[in-house]
Formats: sequence, structure tokens, C-alpha cells
Amino acid sequence: MRKLLILSTGAVEETLIQQISAADWEIYWAEDPGQARTLLTEHSFEVGLAILFSCEPERSVQWLIDLITARRKMQWVMALSRQCLDRKLITGVVAEHCYDYHTLPIESPRLIVTLGHAYGMVALAENSFRQQRELESQYGMIGNSPVMQTLFRSIQKAAEVDVPVLITGESGTGKEQSARAIHEYSGRAAAPFVGMNCAALPANLIQSELFGHEKGAFAGASERRIGHVESANGGTLFLDEIGDLAPELQANLLRFLEEKKFHRMGGAKPIPANVRIVAATNTHLEQTVRDGRFREDLYYRLNVLHLRTPSLRERKGDVELLARYFFNKFTVETRTTAKGFSRDALEVINRYDWPGNVRELMNRVRRAVLLSEGPYITPKDMELERRSLGRGFVTLDEARMAADREVIQATLLRTRFNIARAANELSVSRMTLYRLMEKYDIRRDNI
Repeated sequence: MRKLLILSTGAVEETLIQQISAADWEIYWAEDPGQARTLLTEHSFEVGLAILFSCEPERSVQWLIDLITARRKMQWVMALSRQCLDRKLITGVVAEHCYDYHTLPIESPRLIVTLGHAYGMVALAENSFRQQRELESQYGMIGNSPVMQTLFRSIQKAAEVDVPVLITGESGTGKEQSARAIHEYSGRAAAPFVGMNCAALPANLIQSELFGHEKGAFAGASERRIGHVESANGGTLFLDEIGDLAPELQANLLRFLEEKKFHRMGGAKPIPANVRIVAATNTHLEQTVRDGRFREDLYYRLNVLHLRTPSLRERKGDVELLARYFFNKFTVETRTTAKGFSRDALEVINRYDWPGNVRELMNRVRRAVLLSEGPYITPKDMELERRSLGRGFVTLDEARMAADREVIQATLLRTRFNIARAANELSVSRMTLYRLMEKYDIRRDNI
């Protein structure tokens, strides 16, 4: 049976309740904020009916308005006196948050039809969104463009064979998500997926992180530590930014790939490990090999299968799709009045080159949802108004730095500057996060 929440500033006629109930509605009724919040916590409602018998004084109905604006995923119908329509606060809520409204006295047959239509709109929206996700989402990634379809086919092929994979692509294009998809659809899915960013740790710590160490292996090694290779036994080890791996560790990794055995630091006994390596880089690794900064034999060991994650400017047809997806995702987490994107915002979103790729788009949409004050997100909310007009060329380093700064700022905002939590979400140490905040001049007072 369909559930209906009625919020009322006064007593509702029993006849109206009976007539609505007879139309296959299970009714829950609240006359104060405490009752309403309890019901909203205990039940799931698709449709709400707000009845305002009086708007005098306005503060007496503020609790009701707050609940309507907070529960924007519900379809609201408001019944109110004609005097209430003269109040700017009330009409603004009706225009921005209500499916329809009726003036008092309530005409029961017409109201019942409206409530049915509101419920139908919820069902249609949910069905449409589910079908859209089924058509447009594969392996946890959104995209209809030809280059994404090519990537999806490559992921499928990589999941079917148990060999090393090298994933290349610009920063923010979904290299780690592709690696996770390969793991989750492979025969190793039940075993661990362990990730490590080779650029996030100093060279002297990566050896211990990768292979572990024995107690007393070096100053400060007070106990045995299990490394990422050992933790990923039976599963997949994802090595991001592989091009930044120190030369001495390149030799150790090559030896492990050849022998399927490793030594913990300070240990003499070789330890076998059945681990699949998936590596990723946003650099031209072939050029790095030619420059002598990356071992050629390791490159060929890692590059048995090669996947390339396309940049967002190569998949223009997906930009709007992704923007709407992130909008829907973040509005669930955030109290906002925004219903979607303005026409100007969509035009600018489609025109912008997105040097930070999907990561930049995601964080700009998140910021816009947090900061938007109107019914529709504008180019200004996306901070793209000035960038989209007369924007000069940027280098890859500048684009990467801009994207990294966006990600760090958005994560700190979301975690309310909880450094430990933000560092965990970003998969870096707290010291690395502090160093990056200093590098990009990120402070609480300038975000």
C-alpha cells in the first residue's frame, strides 16, 4: 500500500482522511516537528501532503517548510488558504518544492487524483533512472561514447585472463576504477584488492609498504609488518603512478613478477605470493623507458595487456550524462534547493575542455550542489563562467595541479577539515596531505 505523510497546522477532517484511505493510501499524520521527524525516520514516504490552515505568524509554519525543503526527493502537494498565497515565503516553497497545490477548502476527489499523479511521477522517475543506469553504466562507470564502449570491452577481456595489465590515461580518468572492475569481474574477485600509490610515499618507505619488514629490520621497526604484496595474496595488487617507482624497487618488483616470491625487509626466507599486478600511470611510460628512468624489461612485464582510459574531452557525449549522475548522487547527501542544471550551465559544461577529467567534473558538481542558492545550478556555481570564455592553453602539469587542488579542497570540505579522515579518503598519509595543502596553499579560510 502507498504511504502518505500528512503535515498539518491544525485538525484535519476525519471525512477527508477516510476518503484518502479508501483510495489505497496508508496515512501517517503529524502536527508538530517532533512527530514528523519520528515518522520520517521510521518510514519511507514517496508523497507528502502539507495542509496550512493559517500562515499567521510565519514562524508557526517554519517547521513544516523546513521539512518540505529538506525532503526534496519526496513529491509534495500543499493545501493552503488563499491568504497564504500572498506570502512570498510560502509561494517560493510551492514553486520550488511542490508537485502541485490546492486552495482550501479541499475538494477531496481532485486532491486524491493529484496525490495519485504525484506518486506516479515518483515511480516513473525511479524507473527511468534505473533504466538509464542499466543502459549507461558498466563496471561502475558512466558512459555511452564509443571510446568508453571500447574501454568496457577491454575491461571484460582483461578480466577473463590472469596476466599483468598496464592502464594508461590522464589524471582523473578512472584508472583505479578500471583496475577494480578487472579484479571484481575476474576469478580473483573473492580475494583482496589492494592499492598503493607509488608517488605518495618517500622511496625509503615504499620498500616496506610493498614487501613488508621484519622486526628490527631498521630503526623504528618494532614489530613485523605485512606488506601490500602479501596482503593481496590470491587477489590483485594495484600500483598507481608506477612511473614514479624508484629504480631499486623496479628491480625488486621485476624479480617478484618473474619468481612469484619476495623477501620482507630484514628477512632471509623467500615468501611465495599469488598476486596479479595491475599498474597504472598518467605519464608516457615508453618515453620514460627511453629516457632511462624506467626499466625496459619491467615495462614489458607489466604491459602484457594495455588499457587506456579516455580523457573527458574525447567523450563529449558523456559530459552531460556524468554531470547529471553526480548531481543526483550529491543531492542525496546534501540539503539543497537545486533541482538540476540551468540551460546556460549545461552549455558551459559541454563546452569546457575538463583538463582534470571526470575527477574535476565530479568535484565541480559537488561544490555547486553545496553552494547553489537557486533552483538551478548556474555557470557561476560551477565556477566555469570566466574559465569558459577566452581561456588560454594550459600545460598538462598545470591541469593536473588544478585537478589535484580541486579534489583536496572538496574532500576537506566534505570531511569538515578532519585531516585524518580526508587523508584516508584520498589514500595518502596525513603528512602527505599536509604537504599537499602547503603546496597548493589550501587553508580553511580560503576555501
